[in-house]
Amino acid sequence: MSNQQAPEVEPKEVEREEEEVLRDDAEIGRALRRSLLALVALLVVGGTLAFYLSRPEAAPPVRESELAKVSIRELPDVQVPTLKFTDITAEAGIDFVHNNGAVGDKLLPETMGGGMAIFDYDNDGDQDILFVNSKDWPWDPPSGRTQTSVLYRNNGDRFVDVSEASGLNLSDYAMGVAVGDYDNDDHVDVLITGIGQNHLFRNLGDGRFEDVTETAGVGGEAERWSTSAGWFDYDNDGDLDLFVCNYVGWSREYDQSQNFQLVGGGRAYGRPQNFEGTYPYLYRNDGDGTFTDVSEQAGVQIQNQSTGVPLSKSLGLAFCDFDTNGTLDVIVANDTVQNLLLSNDGEGHFSEVGALTGIAFDSSGNARGAMGIDVASFRGRKALAVAIGNFSNEMTALYVTKLGRMQFYDEAVSTGLGPSTRLLLTFGLVYLDCDLDGRSDLFCANGHLEEDINRVQPSQHYEQPPQLFWNAGPEHGTEFLAMNEAQVGEDLLRPMPGRGAAYADFDQDGDLDLLITATGRGPRLLRNDQQLGHHWLRLRLKGDGRYCNRDAIGSWVELTVGDQIIRQQVMPTRSYLSQVELPLTFGLGMADRVDRIVVQWADGLRQELQPLAVDRSHVIERPVSEVIP
Repeated sequence: MSNQQAPEVEPKEVEREEEEVLRDDAEIGRALRRSLLALVALLVVGGTLAFYLSRPEAAPPVRESELAKVSIRELPDVQVPTLKFTDITAEAGIDFVHNNGAVGDKLLPETMGGGMAIFDYDNDGDQDILFVNSKDWPWDPPSGRTQTSVLYRNNGDRFVDVSEASGLNLSDYAMGVAVGDYDNDDHVDVLITGIGQNHLFRNLGDGRFEDVTETAGVGGEAERWSTSAGWFDYDNDGDLDLFVCNYVGWSREYDQSQNFQLVGGGRAYGRPQNFEGTYPYLYRNDGDGTFTDVSEQAGVQIQNQSTGVPLSKSLGLAFCDFDTNGTLDVIVANDTVQNLLLSNDGEGHFSEVGALTGIAFDSSGNARGAMGIDVASFRGRKALAVAIGNFSNEMTALYVTKLGRMQFYDEAVSTGLGPSTRLLLTFGLVYLDCDLDGRSDLFCANGHLEEDINRVQPSQHYEQPPQLFWNAGPEHGTEFLAMNEAQVGEDLLRPMPGRGAAYADFDQDGDLDLLITATGRGPRLLRNDQQLGHHWLRLRLKGDGRYCNRDAIGSWVELTVGDQIIRQQVMPTRSYLSQVELPLTFGLGMADRVDRIVVQWADGLRQELQPLAVDRSHVIERPVSEVIP
């Protein structure tokens, strides 16, 4: 067997093959790079296209706009009158000091009381005063403070305490009062509200009052907390019915269990938001000395639509026929929940239209901490204005509606009232013509709930100055101007924990004096010492007791003085927990005569009177023989 050898390969051939392999590898690399470049290019183009298609629209070019000019409210160029008020409380013999029962536990009722009524209880022609008092709590040791309400008789130059002899020296934790001749015997009767049972006192006509609460049936429920109340003839049957506001569902145990605290420590008075609402009372006068509770069937028990519980936390009360249908409607000022406007259909039923008509909330749709309330004819016969005092940092409201329209707009800011009231906490407020120029001015009693509020809120004080807003008239834009110390004197503006506010011509000189109450303190009687030379006319209306209640509550008087129309309603129920005098005081300015007087009696009878002598008081009686056709 022979051996064979493999042929030898030439070196050049090997090199050639290696070069071919290298050329193939290089070509493959170039192909890969071209592919990668193409892929990258495709991605770039695709991304660019996607961005182009999905890009946001270009922002418009920036253009400089012209700024609106800042307008500054300027005060009207008018001469604000000088109206000096003098504190004559001690000089007049008034030494009453309100007892709120406070010893440091800070129970909510302690900071809410201080009602009063101005009325002629003895029919001698001048105005007397009833101060409603609370008392020591039964679980606390005696404090030595006054425990009863106090009635002062006006003797012309001084007031005399006749509480004990009159029978109005009620010892109860009382809050508010309503006065009215419910039995049409020509003597004004008194209802006093408070924690627990309310009390009705019938005026016997000889200076004494008899407690007829049980037989009349108006005591209410033992656990209720009643506040403002008022007499009005809601069914136009000639006698006075009774509306009583109730505040919150309150008890000592619940209040203390909430452990309310001030910022930084210390017990605080409770927030109404933490308490349930309650229903008011509406009592129909049955004409025989008894009353029937018609609250439910009359439709005044308003529920929270979301929860089904009572809505109201009521503090202020006013009556007025807003829709001019001949029957009195009811406005209720509620604390931290919507205000109510109860529209009277004339057939014994009320409908709540507060939210619908614009009076329930502020302009942002929020409920405010509402307390006192008053209603006045505004801008002649064109409109009605409802003023409501609110909590601190909430402006006093001024809801204005055209007569008969029942569509309210808050004009507090545009009239100049709102900005001056924002920081203060307003309880009682009343319209009155303090300078006798024929326009309704506005007085506010202010004061905080917390004695220590300045420690946690530097802008707030427990004692706050009252305010008097002079009405400059609608032609000036800013209608309400806050009067300063140079214009009204230091006595009126001295700070106090104000609550109730009312007015009367105590000294019978034709101008209106002011009375302010304070919680846990003494009241302040301010005599109006204006010397402007303006003329005036005072009218006391008396119904016949058959078609129109004897006090003529709900009647209107309209005066024509030159080209000016002045209208006022006979209505003692206004302010906060309080009542004003029944006679109407009309300021006539420099006019020395009245051209026309028209009385719209509460039952609808219209009576035109012959001109009456000015700078005098007159009594006008409803014609007994005349009946509405």
